[in-house]
Amino acid sequence: MIQFLVLTAAALMPSGPAALPQADGTDYAQVMIERRTVIRITPHHERARPRMIFQDWKEKSAPKCLSIATLGGILISRPDSIDLVLRGGQPVRARLEKGCPSIDFYSGFYLQPTRDGRLCEDRDTIHSRTGGACMIDKFHTLVPPKQK
Repeated sequence: MIQFLVLTAAALMPSGPAALPQADGTDYAQVMIERRTVIRITPHHERARPRMIFQDWKEKSAPKCLSIATLGGILISRPDSIDLVLRGGQPVRARLEKGCPSIDFYSGFYLQPTRDGRLCEDRDTIHSRTGGACMIDKFHTLVPPKQK
């Protein structure tokens, strides 16, 4: 017979042989329950939304991390980057590491949220639905070109 025992931190402290309960013929086991969340992101292609083309927009400096909760959508417009549109409408370009074209991401990709709830350059990886993975190299805020 197996009984499950949830041990408190005080019970796990080494305070002598009587620290853990003793029972003859009873096995004790610790159960750990972990929760895993994966976010699936499906891109909008340029031809589906022609008003949201950022190819000619200028790249400016951006924060090193973005809150995952602020992501509103993505657009793949270059082979080496993914354009993220934040919920407020601000576009941000995520440049991918060298040798990692985003062509694999046309069917969407997955993000695994971190404990801090942020997506950071030189730390986080995006995973394509076809099996590839790329690290985010740099974020750039996108600004429209000057009108002539």
